[in-house]
Amino acid sequence: MALVNILHMATGHEDSSYAKNSLLQETVIQKAIPCLNHTIKGIASRDIFLDGCFKIADLGCGSSRNTLLVASNIIDIVIEVCKENNHKPPQFQVCLNDLFGNDFNNLFKLLPEFYAKLKREKGENVGPCIVSAVPGSFYGRLFPDKSLHLVHSSFSVHWLSQVPEGIENNTLNIYPAKTSPPNVFQAYAKQFRIDFTNFLKLRSKEIVRGGCMILTFLGRSIADPTSDDNCSLWEQLAQSLQDMVKEGLVRESNLNSFNLPLYYPCVDEVRDAIKNEGSFSLDNLTVFQVNWDPQDTDYTNTNDSIDLGEKHGRNTAKHIRAVTEPLLTSHFGNSINVVALFKKFEKHLAEHLANKKTRYFNILISLTKNE
Repeated sequence: MALVNILHMATGHEDSSYAKNSLLQETVIQKAIPCLNHTIKGIASRDIFLDGCFKIADLGCGSSRNTLLVASNIIDIVIEVCKENNHKPPQFQVCLNDLFGNDFNNLFKLLPEFYAKLKREKGENVGPCIVSAVPGSFYGRLFPDKSLHLVHSSFSVHWLSQVPEGIENNTLNIYPAKTSPPNVFQAYAKQFRIDFTNFLKLRSKEIVRGGCMILTFLGRSIADPTSDDNCSLWEQLAQSLQDMVKEGLVRESNLNSFNLPLYYPCVDEVRDAIKNEGSFSLDNLTVFQVNWDPQDTDYTNTNDSIDLGEKHGRNTAKHIRAVTEPLLTSHFGNSINVVALFKKFEKHLAEHLANKKTRYFNILISLTKNE
């Protein structure tokens, strides 16, 4: 089955759902607010939306309250910018995009509260705000030519359009790992270049001249693809699947044929892709780290105690389950005991964090469409 039809976050409101396990994404969204502020002020200075309709697209929006948090943050900043420039606030068109399996129904149920809060807090100071869903892959066209002022995407662009080809020898791994053959790293890097270049090219057609993009995605801190912040998390999940193979709960052939469709680029790969594609100017690039467990606010210690490792391992496993469960069940079938798998994953994470507290490395970029 095509990836576009099966990739989505865990739906519903259960304890393992994405709706209940998206604090990490919320943390990252909040860290992007200063960049949003600066970018929107730049758009306003070019007078391309003032007194009209500000058109926003949130790509890979997900299905939790974070989605409407992004819209709220953008609207707040736009209204403040208009106030500073003695302009009437524009109308807003917010387009929420994700793949077809996304839980859009959950988003629609949140809209009445969103609209009520907007009216309560902004009153007559804001024009109509129209929110709509645009299902489909952002590796294809989504919007008419020159129809968007701002494209936002958080924790989505690191997902690839497909699993790279020619990596059948990445046995017992599910992502580039320290034990992967060189061709695996090369295939993943190539697929990222193809996909990110295509993403930029498509968005350049849909964004007005002078419009902007703000993208936050997972990356790695150094060029070496075997770095811990690239490999370690998924090595722990692969080890958990290997444990199930040894116990006869998963077929080894199924593990050998499973690879994740995502890639963590280094900063140079991102810069090179933007420069070579040529449609956008890179205005700003910043990086920041967040702990695997978003509830862990300790950025001083480089490892956890045993007790803390268990707690942080459990929270991290819940977050990763919300992101990967649909992919796992699609590949391994409903016979896989997901609960047992993530119990093993918790244990491996706890052991890893007790020795080395590895963190997510995030890349935040703002881009302006060239003249």
